[in-house]
Amino acid sequence: MPIEILMPALSPTMEEGTLAKWHVNEGDKVEPGDIIAEIETDKATMEVESVDEGTIGKILVSDGTEGVKVNELIAVLLEEGEDASAVDNVKSDGTPKAPAAAAAPVQAATPAATPPIPQSNGASPAGARIKASPLAKRMASQAGLDLASIIGSGPAGRIVKADVETAKSTPAPQAKTPAAPAITPVPVGTGDYTEVPLNAMRKTIAQRLTVAKRDVPHYYLTIDCEIDKLMKARKELNANSPEGEGAFKISVNDFIIRACAQSLMLVPGVNSSWAEDKLLQHNHADIAMAVAIDGGLITPIIHAAETKGLAAISREAKDLATRAKNRKLMPEEYQGGSFSISNLGMMGIVNFTAVINPPHAAILAIGAGEQRPVVKDGALAIATVMTVTMSCDHRVVDGALGSQFLNHFKRFIEDPVTMLL
Repeated sequence: MPIEILMPALSPTMEEGTLAKWHVNEGDKVEPGDIIAEIETDKATMEVESVDEGTIGKILVSDGTEGVKVNELIAVLLEEGEDASAVDNVKSDGTPKAPAAAAAPVQAATPAATPPIPQSNGASPAGARIKASPLAKRMASQAGLDLASIIGSGPAGRIVKADVETAKSTPAPQAKTPAAPAITPVPVGTGDYTEVPLNAMRKTIAQRLTVAKRDVPHYYLTIDCEIDKLMKARKELNANSPEGEGAFKISVNDFIIRACAQSLMLVPGVNSSWAEDKLLQHNHADIAMAVAIDGGLITPIIHAAETKGLAAISREAKDLATRAKNRKLMPEEYQGGSFSISNLGMMGIVNFTAVINPPHAAILAIGAGEQRPVVKDGALAIATVMTVTMSCDHRVVDGALGSQFLNHFKRFIEDPVTMLL
């Protein structure tokens, strides 16, 4: 019986994607592990591999097709002994049939800590056969879990032991906030303009930030930091690396990530997320840094930044930023996190406010360092001053708590030796 290859879900929140490129043609033989296609999500381009062996009987979705729904039929794989006529008996409307899903995402060679696979209400259509190992079924029954609410990570979406263990330790998702009433768009004038179609990334950014700005009660705290000592320390570290001159180049942003990580450990209330009936206080400072890429932005994460020195942060930040711009990040490298940084200082912006990136409770907007007149010991002096503004979720971070964080951050930035202890 022909095996259906379905559009894979490359992340827990993925609903559709673009089939960027096929690496196989009709008539090609494939084996488990062979790369068969590239799929673009709103954030990254990922390769998918075959789970089964056989011959590509028919490709139903061509290169470059956008808006392909998860679990939509994209190709048919013929098993040994079957000929092309067997394809005629396969539905082409994308309705999943067993055996299903011969495509699976290729994992990164050295991925960051994989996030829990969330439970998902309605993971399997009503009446559909749920594929699960006998051990997984027994464990789910003992734990009182509904197999239909668990997303399988095994071949063809099969639920395995690890999926049940993850579901047992993952809080059930909260009810979604009702969507706001549709707003009638203002008619465009009769002047000249060029219509630019929205790509998947821009649609996602618009959706997420609209919800964040509408549903998260933002307020803002601003503080000025003198960075002359930091600039001097940065210059000396880059010139006197124990690995040799030019071995690495620490940026101001690397100091900022380190200072934020240390401050979050001292004020853990800021390192938290709102979960409707509780707060989730994170044990590590997983800091997401906004990176501008073609068509939008993405927030790769420095995981457990409080455990890493400036050199390690510098290398990891540069690697993540480079792969982000090439859309080569794995989902676990840009989804989640506990705190965000948006730095427009290198673009000459002196002061701005940023929109919180849920589930984070705060985001720090970094302005450019510039020389300003300051008063020191009753006399006028010149200092390099950097303005930072923290957008806070008032459900999680009160003004006093946010002020404590910023005061620690200011101390680390103005006396960078203290963040190296």
